[in-house]
Amino acid sequence: MKLGLVGYPQAGKKTLFRLLTGNSADENGTKGELQGFAKVRDERFERLVEMYRPKMETPAQMEFTLLPDLDLQSSRNTPALQALESVDVICHLVRTFRDDAVFHAAGSVDPRRDILRFNEEIQLYDLLFVEKRLERAIKERRKQDARKAQLETGLLERMKAHLESGGFLRNLSLNDEEQRLIASYPPLLTRKAMIIVLNVGEDQINDSRLAEGLNGDFPDGEFQWIGVSAKIEEELLLLEAEERQGFLEELGIEKPALDKLTLLCFRNLGLISFFTVGPDEVRAWTNRQGSYAPQAARVIHSDIERGFIRAEVIKYEDLVKMGSEQKVKEAGKLMQKGKDYVVQDGDIINFLFNV
Repeated sequence: MKLGLVGYPQAGKKTLFRLLTGNSADENGTKGELQGFAKVRDERFERLVEMYRPKMETPAQMEFTLLPDLDLQSSRNTPALQALESVDVICHLVRTFRDDAVFHAAGSVDPRRDILRFNEEIQLYDLLFVEKRLERAIKERRKQDARKAQLETGLLERMKAHLESGGFLRNLSLNDEEQRLIASYPPLLTRKAMIIVLNVGEDQINDSRLAEGLNGDFPDGEFQWIGVSAKIEEELLLLEAEERQGFLEELGIEKPALDKLTLLCFRNLGLISFFTVGPDEVRAWTNRQGSYAPQAARVIHSDIERGFIRAEVIKYEDLVKMGSEQKVKEAGKLMQKGKDYVVQDGDIINFLFNV
């Protein structure tokens, strides 16, 4: 499960990628993709570390891919768009900050224009595939089962019309048969979740009008939005904890935007965290949303899933409120869960098993 960081030149992708993963791109630009892992900045994990002061702390992580700059001439972007096929969530970094010392390849800063241009590129990319597939399906219709051929051509025609009207395929309603059919196609870019990351200037940090204005230009629920100032986040990393808190207060910010961004990305991947705690290690385990307890146990070790007996579950809020596992038990808040328990985000779990 990984995210693809994409955008036009001078949007701040390399800086954001380095801030997230610690990996630096070559100053002259990356000709290919660059991979890195970002720590999920989860305040629940940090609180558990404070409580247990373990010998080892292991936060959740997710994989990012930094893609080469998009060219403003869309005909040259096929390699970058092909690379997006292998990611699960698209993070489109859009420049909104203004700085005369940092040129914009289009000659001016216009986030709406850049978002529309990229959207049109990935819609066209999917449309070209759909048109070719439809043409082939019509030619081969006589060789196929009539019902299956009719289903596919009907689906492709609906997809074509939806894309031509400016829609994204993830918003196209599909029945179960169509879902299975579309799963056999190469990954379609407009079916992927997209996060618009606005690289804002210091004067735009607390100004909601920018995101509200852009959100009004696009359909409701089409994207998720978040504002990040890569420049300020870079400055924050250079400060000690006390200085950092003072700087945040001075700017009127509750917590660094990177914290919110990593959690937003994590949840868009369809992932949650559950925790195991103790003096030896506090660890955030990455699990698919909706997984049952034995499946979550497998994330730790296949033997735990195979010999699963039950899961002892404490809710994070109960542990923090009461202060210790013992007090949670005394309050009757320790839950015994079986194989049909769906693990929830933030659960603190001790698995009992026998192999």
